[in-house]
Amino acid sequence: MEYLPQLKKYINVVVHEDASDLHLSVGAHPTVRVSGTLAPMLKEPPLSEEDVAGLIKTLLTDEQYQRLWKEMELDFAYETDDKYRFRGNAFFHRGVLGVALRLIPKTIRTLAELNLPDVLATFARKSQGFFLVVGPVGHGKTTTLASLVEIINTERMEHIVTIEDPIEYLYEPKQSLINQREVGSDTGGFAGALYAAFRQDVDVILVGEMRDPETMSAAVSAAETGHLVFSTLHTNDAAQTIDRIIDSFPATQQDQIRLQLSGSLAGIFSQRLVPRITGGRIPAYELLINNKAVANLIRERRTHEINTVIETSSTEGMINMDHSLAELVSRGEITVESAYQHSLNPSMLQKLL
Repeated sequence: MEYLPQLKKYINVVVHEDASDLHLSVGAHPTVRVSGTLAPMLKEPPLSEEDVAGLIKTLLTDEQYQRLWKEMELDFAYETDDKYRFRGNAFFHRGVLGVALRLIPKTIRTLAELNLPDVLATFARKSQGFFLVVGPVGHGKTTTLASLVEIINTERMEHIVTIEDPIEYLYEPKQSLINQREVGSDTGGFAGALYAAFRQDVDVILVGEMRDPETMSAAVSAAETGHLVFSTLHTNDAAQTIDRIIDSFPATQQDQIRLQLSGSLAGIFSQRLVPRITGGRIPAYELLINNKAVANLIRERRTHEINTVIETSSTEGMINMDHSLAELVSRGEITVESAYQHSLNPSMLQKLL
């Protein structure tokens, strides 16, 4: 099989079907994900072990392919001749190779185009602080952060450094100077790149993901010392996010990180992409804004009360996830069943519907 033409054929399906992902797995038809649902390409034959290995070799450099065999999994970016970019993860399963590719849109969409609340723009316009976008894998966290970074790029002259694994959206400098660093090729790791950024006269730092306590500590310290820091975590809501950060540290350090976080946190935005009745997906979301009440709850180990603060602080711009879901139902955007599937508090949602 000529693997490059075959890969191009699969990618054309992704683009023309407006799919988000492409999966290549031994014994299965090439499969795309459209509007959150997997759809196999039944006209294409199931892939053999040789096919998948050949396709992955086409996607990777020689050095990356060697690293895959050494480390057994690999994050990478791939760009076609037509400038379509993909974030990929190649991996072994039961001794054979597989790969998942996520299409990265060519253009960075605005908050309005993403159906996200205008209040998010206020976090892009801050001069310092720590802002997190959280939620499950595949629910648009990177896209939301890209929209915020693009607001800064369009409106202000700042030095922006992104630390990603791999680099996803490519930013075209407008007002700002932007340096994008990829873990593995431009830097050894997130934490090291973060500490190095302190010596790079940086104003805004985007950390693709916080994977360890060292990275979390560096991100919080950067926000404390006058930088605007954006990052993501795979958590469900604001309270769980704060607990996850604090619990990542040894018990002897938790009081210190709790104090730092209470002062440096700007906000936490949690989002879910919910199937839309008319097709596609639309975000439901929760927004925590750090105020005196929230900062006190963080310091006093009362994060379990944060959800109550969000529910009662809509006048300050905070948004409750169940209110967001209920509004989408009332507007006819999503079904009641979808709302319940994505609710973290079904009893509250029931009262709102």
